[in-house]
Amino acid sequence: MTDVFSGLSHKDASPGAGGQHEQVVFCSDERSGLRAIIAVYNTALGPAIGGTRFYPYPSESEALADVLNLSRAMAYKNALAGLDHGGGKAVIIGDPATMKSEALLRAYGRFLQSLGGRYITACDIGTYSEDMDIVARESRFVTGRTVEHGGAGDSSILTAYGVYQGMRAAAEHRYGTSSLRGRRVGVEGVGKVGHRLVKHLVDDGAEVVVCDVSREAVDRVLRVYPGVEVVADQEEITGADIEVYAPCALGGALTDDTVARLNATIVCGGANNQLAHPGVEKQLADRGILYAPDYVVNSGGVIQVADEIEGFSMDRARSKATRIYNTTLRIFEIAADEGVPPAVAADRLAERRMSEVGRLRGIWLGT
Repeated sequence: MTDVFSGLSHKDASPGAGGQHEQVVFCSDERSGLRAIIAVYNTALGPAIGGTRFYPYPSESEALADVLNLSRAMAYKNALAGLDHGGGKAVIIGDPATMKSEALLRAYGRFLQSLGGRYITACDIGTYSEDMDIVARESRFVTGRTVEHGGAGDSSILTAYGVYQGMRAAAEHRYGTSSLRGRRVGVEGVGKVGHRLVKHLVDDGAEVVVCDVSREAVDRVLRVYPGVEVVADQEEITGADIEVYAPCALGGALTDDTVARLNATIVCGGANNQLAHPGVEKQLADRGILYAPDYVVNSGGVIQVADEIEGFSMDRARSKATRIYNTTLRIFEIAADEGVPPAVAADRLAERRMSEVGRLRGIWLGT
């Protein structure tokens, strides 16, 4: 792919493979080193909302593919979370450890402000609430801010809680009880979300196995929960004797090889875009593995940051995130009734809400 940032400062572009995206904006500020892409999948339910990912993509084409996939997933996630928001996402290309600066974040904020509220951003991989405070110095359309600035703080709190609720629903559907006590759960990735998920699982009496590319992340878990078992990598954890597999690292964890290797009977984790390609959901179903769609169970984070827009209340946001349990159960029931994988049932339910509620925007309100 040609370097789309060469000589480019701000451009709306056709998303190519994305097809249905309403808007894709390339942002570049040479002095600060900013190279970012903002993708708005749709605004059928309201302004798009989704995080900003700061990541060292190997190429612009891979960054573009990721932001298109992530923004589409956000539209479906927000629809099933009952939010009045469409789907959007942004990526900043580069290593946040070496490139992140006040100037870069404020330059990004200027581009964000130029969209006039079509897209509201928050934290994601490589960005934190403190970063959102800096972006907010240039844009009104920022959430996921620090408590000191009236925000909810770390959105991984309710992301992990929602994944736990989804896992309880999967256990109820598969085992006839929502308790995970005595169940062996493998958590791949114990970063922002994964280490909080481990706490919920341990508190519920589960036996937990973890892996992470970062030894520091693993050690942080072991300091609090020394009884947790550690294995080397994804290949080992997916082949381990576990009942539940929770992918909580980057996307694409469920490949053909991974599914063939899995001993687990439930997959429920916090990572986005877990299915490596279309058709994996059928492979899981054919093997009798119950898949809790990622964008359903990991929606607690966006519920948390969206709640800031009306003045944050953790009790209210947590109550909304608790409903992930019921939504997940409903999807399993629809899947069973219609004879389709849960991922297909979730898509249908989300598309129905986007269509039924989205069409109401055609009703003229006058001036």
